[in-house]
Amino acid sequence: MIEAFMQSFMLRAMLAGILVGFMSSYFGVFIVQRRMSFMGSGLSHAAFGGVALGILLSTEPLWIAIPFTIIASIGITLLKDKTKLGSDTSIGILFAISVALGIIFLSLKRSYTADAFAYLFGSILSVQTSDLIVTMILALLTVLTFFFYWSRWAYSTFDRELASTDRIHVTIDDYVLNILLAITIVVSVKLVGIILVAAFLVIPAASARLIAGTFFSMTIISICLGVISSIIGLITSYIFDLPSGATIILVQALIFFIAIAYSKVSIKESI
Repeated sequence: MIEAFMQSFMLRAMLAGILVGFMSSYFGVFIVQRRMSFMGSGLSHAAFGGVALGILLSTEPLWIAIPFTIIASIGITLLKDKTKLGSDTSIGILFAISVALGIIFLSLKRSYTADAFAYLFGSILSVQTSDLIVTMILALLTVLTFFFYWSRWAYSTFDRELASTDRIHVTIDDYVLNILLAITIVVSVKLVGIILVAAFLVIPAASARLIAGTFFSMTIISICLGVISSIIGLITSYIFDLPSGATIILVQALIFFIAIAYSKVSIKESI
């Protein structure tokens, strides 16, 4: 069994799972605390349009999906800031446009391809070295944002107007956060798939919110849960020959229900 996990494809998958678990859970705390869970779903489906375009052009789908999803995230932010529409409406519009474009792009691809299925449901065991390099670069950028942006994002998360009054450029910060979130979602698609990536963003952060006392501790706990669930889910999926992305999500769901039970016990003890 140990020898099986020392194979190169398993090592790449494990490293990818740890990195994506870290990034998704880190950005997830802002998604959950700002009540923007629909944003993750919207951008993941925007990524579908980019992936489909990449398949149509017979090139690496991720390289097309990244700029495609970034444009969608900027469009969502622009619609929200420049019109009277709410964020959920803006997300819904870009969500629908991206999915419609994706369907058209795939219909124009005359030959059958299994890539679309892999990106819809995830294929972490097929992660290549080039995918890992992109993921590691993004993980490094994520670490840097912790030192330069985390406190600003946290400030505007809890009191946007006061943060703006305190000369924090909240609108620019929103663009930075949404762009990094878009890239993280595209990278995560290879792990858990377009359909499940939104849950990957939300569940660890939601679990952390139930048991954390501060936003900082919520961030740290969310990251730990995201990484641990990725490792356990990947190992479980390999042992029982199950889809890796779905297994990781189910592990996260189990942790979530444990967090609910823990939070209820803590409330009773405090009373």
